[in-house]
Amino acid sequence: MNLRYRVDLDQPERDELTAMLAGGKQPARKLKRAQILLAVDAGLGDEAIAATVVVGGSTVYRTKRRFVEMGLEAALSEEPRAGAQRKLTGKEEALLVATACSSPPPGRARWTLELLAGEFVKLTDHQELSRETVRRRLADNDLKPWRKDMWCIPKVDAEYVARMEDVLDLYAEAPDPKRPVVCFDESPTQLIGEVRQPIPAEPGRLERYDCEYKRNGTANLFVFLDAHRSWRKVKVTERRAAEDFAHCMRDLVDIHYPQAERVRVVLDNLSTHSAAALYQALPASEARRVLRRLEFHYTPKHASWLNMVEIEIGVLRGQCLDRRINSYDRLVAETAAWEHLRNISGARINWMFSTENARLKMAKAYPKPTSKES
Repeated sequence: MNLRYRVDLDQPERDELTAMLAGGKQPARKLKRAQILLAVDAGLGDEAIAATVVVGGSTVYRTKRRFVEMGLEAALSEEPRAGAQRKLTGKEEALLVATACSSPPPGRARWTLELLAGEFVKLTDHQELSRETVRRRLADNDLKPWRKDMWCIPKVDAEYVARMEDVLDLYAEAPDPKRPVVCFDESPTQLIGEVRQPIPAEPGRLERYDCEYKRNGTANLFVFLDAHRSWRKVKVTERRAAEDFAHCMRDLVDIHYPQAERVRVVLDNLSTHSAAALYQALPASEARRVLRRLEFHYTPKHASWLNMVEIEIGVLRGQCLDRRINSYDRLVAETAAWEHLRNISGARINWMFSTENARLKMAKAYPKPTSKES
């Protein structure tokens, strides 16, 4: 029996549907259903609505029926669809996952979708299995056997915790011009030149450059970052020896922070990042003078993420160095321009991790005291 459903929208429903169509940020099918409901409410017939909205008559009928029986939200949403039956049972899917997590066949570095499909046919009664079925079942289980991640597992012991909390406490302090906190690190970079001149972009055409390039050597970037104000300094050198580190530390106290009583420097455990480097590069009296105004705070081993300047180096590479820079002089000029613009913009690192966060989130990794307090 072909029932006729009458659609009478109240004013709030009309306003909601009108706003939805004006916004346009909805799936196309949902917008068409909104058009159908407004057209029916306006008194148009089913055939006229189907022609105007460009849908079938059955779509108009179903939308009206769902509105009358279940309301506006149901009329706008998708009806459940049966879909095709899954090709793999639960046990077969578990077998596929176990295979993907096992070692690949001899002669192959990793599993691919095709390899897994072929191996699964050998292990089961299936005559064939498409790579798309394999991909979907792996995606359901958040598996990508062709990818690998490399990581370094830190040893979280008492020394790790002590150094971590020392650095985090520095970040949490109120700014003190007499005792600034400066994060320091270095990053090598290659000088890459063009073999052929790139073709500039034009309307309708991307910039084009040749895949061939020439390597013009390397340079090193020493990067300073004030933890409490918008200041960073990029110093370009040809190498990163102990002598270069010593000169950076002398520049820090004599040029960049001449009025500071003590500059507290956050840095990693590189062998050249030490007081001994200053004695190797400078006369003993000069090395002692500089060191009296420095205080080194080392991040834990394998925990460079605690050094705020690592984030700044990532910004530098993304904003300035993500291109071919062919000479030492150009690298100096480009990094200086980036440094100037970033300093005057007021940009700072919004550091969120604190000692309290560490004790809460890393509680299981913290070492257990060997004795109880008396």
